[in-house]
Amino acid sequence: MNGIKDLEIKQNNILYNFLLFLIISGVVVFCFYPIYKIIETSFFENGSFTLKFYSGIFKDNYLLLKNSLLTSSISAGITSLFGGIIAFYMIFSKERVRKFYYYVLMLTMISPPFIFGISYIMLFGRRGLITYRLLGLHINPYGLKGVIMLQLIGEISFATFMLYEIFKNFDYNLIAVSRSLGASSWETLKRVIFPISIPAFLGTFFILFTKNLADFGSAIIIGGRESTLATEAYLTVIGEGNMSKAAAMTLLLIFPALLAFLLYKYILIKKMNISSNGKEIKLKSIDLDLPLGVNIIFKTIAYLFLAIMLIQYGSIFFSGFYNYTSKGIEFTLEYVEKFKLSAVKVFFRTIIYAFIAGSLASTIGVLLSYYNKNKDNKFMQGIEFLASLPYIIPGTFFGLGYILAFNSGILTLTGTALIVILNCTFRQINIGIKAGESIFSTLNPNIEKAGRDLGASKIKILIDIIFPLLKPAFLISFVNCFIATMTTIGAIIFLISPGNNVATVVLFTQVAQGEYGAASITALSITLITFSLNIFVSKVLKK
Repeated sequence: MNGIKDLEIKQNNILYNFLLFLIISGVVVFCFYPIYKIIETSFFENGSFTLKFYSGIFKDNYLLLKNSLLTSSISAGITSLFGGIIAFYMIFSKERVRKFYYYVLMLTMISPPFIFGISYIMLFGRRGLITYRLLGLHINPYGLKGVIMLQLIGEISFATFMLYEIFKNFDYNLIAVSRSLGASSWETLKRVIFPISIPAFLGTFFILFTKNLADFGSAIIIGGRESTLATEAYLTVIGEGNMSKAAAMTLLLIFPALLAFLLYKYILIKKMNISSNGKEIKLKSIDLDLPLGVNIIFKTIAYLFLAIMLIQYGSIFFSGFYNYTSKGIEFTLEYVEKFKLSAVKVFFRTIIYAFIAGSLASTIGVLLSYYNKNKDNKFMQGIEFLASLPYIIPGTFFGLGYILAFNSGILTLTGTALIVILNCTFRQINIGIKAGESIFSTLNPNIEKAGRDLGASKIKILIDIIFPLLKPAFLISFVNCFIATMTTIGAIIFLISPGNNVATVVLFTQVAQGEYGAASITALSITLITFSLNIFVSKVLKK
């Protein structure tokens, strides 16, 4: 009997190790190999080694790189500042105000890319509703200032949400200590709250900087004569078909992106441990009357944020259901009918892709975090770093790598649905890893030891003990990966074939071609789907 039991445990352990082998193989093939191929391609032409594409690369692309760094830095800085102010306003407000802003952030944060490009052009374009029709002004909204504005409006909800989640974990007992020592409200803010917030602001800045570096759509839509490196790399592939040149150009973005990520990891993760108490604070207990001037500034910016979001979404809704005619403004269902005819199949396809990618990315990410915790060695840490790379680097770079890696040989995937799903899956597994790590940090390690003492195999412990405990991590990761797949564009723009089109590519095409009415309906549909899923999962997690 014991022999049969031992054999069963041995077979289960083999299955446990085989699962680990599959995960490592997947990370190497679908995370590292595409990155390696894009680097290799930049050094070869027609099978021969060459430095042709690096000759004068900085000189030829200096202006583009400068524009990329300039727009990314300015927009990230302003967005972090305004996002922090709104987050502080939420922290020091009543619970109903925090809850209201929280739902507003959830809605605006998960909106698809380019959605604000539609409203920005409609409101502030040369024939914009506000600038031209209301104020009679002839203002040129295009250029780098337009790119910065789009990035600011598009990322402010993300920045606010991120900073709010960090701020609410501060040890606010420091406020009581400061006040008991005789410090005024202003002195408490200046000497206590603001200083411990600096790492959070810097960490958010570096994350936004990395995201903005990879943004190629804003410059296409609103850049006018000005362009950025990510945009030109995209146009080099689409317009010239020159993969090697595009690979060399995108490599210029890798170094600042990696530097920003490393700084983020050092500043936000290492430094924040000093100011965090390690558990979520009940914000009801925070008692600090803000100075009048500070309160006015916080409220003004918070209300301005709401007004801008309301105007933005109102204008998008307006453009989807109303038309300018010779008789004036008229209600129309023309764009809804067009959507029914052309986009319904695309949306079903996108939802299926997002569901599969979200499930796979969450499962792989959570499993990888578990194996890394159990093995706890340099090799597994290296695998985890490789798995994080696609999330760090610009999406266009990773998408280009998939074309180069999987266009021939045994793994010929170009033109298939599978290449899109795999790209979205392995680009997002870092979310699952972080979600898993956050759960494991709170679990009692004796649970696994008890299972082993009772004779359970490794795979049984994983399935019967660990998986049920990881349900919250899986759901959080799934909803984030699902939304990321529903709203992604940069990583898959090169991978879409005519029969495998997805919603965000349709939206991008509509905006680029000036079909703002149709684009509005598409954008509202994507937002409704992602917001509904977010609310549903939030309710499930609270049960």
